[in-house]
Parts: sequence; structure tokens; C-alpha cells
Amino acid sequence: MRRLPPLNALRAFDAAARQLSLSAAAQELHVTHSAVSHQIRQLEQWLGKAMFVRHAGGVRLTAEGQSLKLATEHAFALLETRCAEIAEQAAITEIVLGAPGSFLSNWLIPRLDRFEAAHPDVRIRLQTSTTIDDLQRHVVDCLIVSDRSWPAEVEAVSLFEETIGPVCAPDWPHRIASPTDLRGQPLLHTTSRPQAWEDWASRNEVDPAMFAGGRRFDHLSLLLEAAAAGLGVAIAPALLVERELSQERLVAPLGFQPSGAVFAFCAMSNRSDKALCSLRDWLKEERGG
Repeated sequence: MRRLPPLNALRAFDAAARQLSLSAAAQELHVTHSAVSHQIRQLEQWLGKAMFVRHAGGVRLTAEGQSLKLATEHAFALLETRCAEIAEQAAITEIVLGAPGSFLSNWLIPRLDRFEAAHPDVRIRLQTSTTIDDLQRHVVDCLIVSDRSWPAEVEAVSLFEETIGPVCAPDWPHRIASPTDLRGQPLLHTTSRPQAWEDWASRNEVDPAMFAGGRRFDHLSLLLEAAAAGLGVAIAPALLVERELSQERLVAPLGFQPSGAVFAFCAMSNRSDKALCSLRDWLKEERGG
């Protein structure tokens, strides 16, 4: 419990100390002169010290009164400022959005300030995530991920068609003019999409078995770094390598082809929060940008 004089007594003292007039303090506080006098006497009794010296022209502060004036000015100013800030703040809703790290850095983060400007009452917390399991376990509130089908309890809104293709360092020493040129070349895989090379090979009418071997990485970001370092040829969605291609850290010698999958905004079907709907609608608008 705080050991303080009555708040009304401190307010009366603060006004009188600033005005050096009990009458002016009474006008400021919309009370009578006697009410201010009573509050100050109550404060002086509580402190056991005189705060003012009365004289014919009004009042002046004692040394103790001057010391308390500095304290009350600071305290009331701080309270006034903080209360105003709190009163002006809108309620903030936080959403945890999961997505592949490359999607976050290459596509979403450069655009995120536009969402925040349009929706100041929603705060997005980004988290690297690539599995529907994170959504079902409520690790994230929503998820942007590439897939072909979704569990019944997940509502998925298509954002982008996925196109995929081989990428490698610009100075990769081996010729890649057709899918068959990749035979015998070191290939790079991710554990999150272990069948990516085989699926691509099937769509290009090449034997998938020749694409099964090679190094494996836990995350796409590591896969792309390995490809840029010249360790092999990676397979990746075009959307997630835009930055590396624009910076010429990687090239796509065979271009990109539809994989049959889509990048979708996913949320649990029983969630209909206004903030989630705002984010979903904004993403649908941005997908053409």
C-alpha cells in the first residue's frame, strides 16, 4: 500500500503552488476558496510541515513547499501525458502469421508497411513456418504455404500459382540446356519438399529416378545458399527466389513451370476474426502487385 497524502490535497497544493494564489487555484479546480484552504491544511497536517507562508498579497512557498512543488509538477505531468496516450490508443490485435522464410523476406516484408498503414489496429508477428501442423496446433494464427490440398478443417484462399524450376550459381560450370543435362550433376533437396525434383522431372517427361540423389537441407534458405555457393543445382519455387535472381546470386537456366500447387492463405475454418479477414483481403489485393 502506498503511503501518500490524499490526492485531492495534492491537487489543491499543485494548483496553489503554480498560481501562488489560493483564489486562482480555486478557480482552476472549480471549487471554493475555503475548500482549497482546507485541503492544504490537511496536507500540511499530514506532512507535519508548512507548505506556504501567507502574506497580504497571497502566499509564497516554503523550502519544503518548493521541494514538493517540483515533485507534484513532474508526477502530474507524467500522469497527464500517459493517460492521454492510453486514451488515444486503439485496441491492437496481434496476428501470428507463419510462412516460409524466403516468402517473408522476398515478398511479404517489403510490402508489410502498406498493410500496417491501412490497418493500424492490427499488428502482424511473423514466424517461419511451412507446415499445416503449426496451424492446427495453434502455433500460428494463419499460414501462407504451398500445397495441392488442405485438411477439411482448414480454409485456404488461393493467392499465387506455384511455378518451380532448377536454380544454380551464375558461374555453374556444367551445361544446363535441357532437363536431361542434369543427369549426373549434384542436386540439392529440402526435407520439407523431398519429392520436388521427382515431381518436376515427371512433368518434364524425364525419369524421376535420376533426380533422387544429392544433398538434403532442412530449410529452403540453406538450400539456396548452398546453390549460390556452387555446391549443386537446387529446385525452388519462382516466388521464393525472386530476390536471389534479381541480385544475380542465382540463375534459372530452364525457367519455371507450374507445379500444380498454389500458395494459399490458410486459417482454421472456425476462425472469423476481423483482423484475419483484413489480412486475407489485403493479401488478395496485393497478389497482383
